[in-house]
Amino acid sequence: MGAVTASVIAIVGVLLGWAAIEIACKPCLEKGREVIDRSLNPDYDPDDDEINNIRAPLNPNPPSIADDSDAISTSSPSLVKAI
Repeated sequence: MGAVTASVIAIVGVLLGWAAIEIACKPCLEKGREVIDRSLNPDYDPDDDEINNIRAPLNPNPPSIADDSDAISTSSPSLVKAI
């Protein structure tokens, strides 16, 4: 009976250790699994990646100056013209 108890404790210990590593390293493991899945996909073409596209704009959604109302400061009276 002692061997069975020791085996059960060892298996539970291994499972808890595996779960702890999965939780602690989740972002890294997810990224690695995505890369593996992409490399095993026969329809994947690396030339279609937007990330590695050399002609892609560096900032595809630049902020508009007209939309940024916080950039205009009215604290200096010399900058404000009277109408």
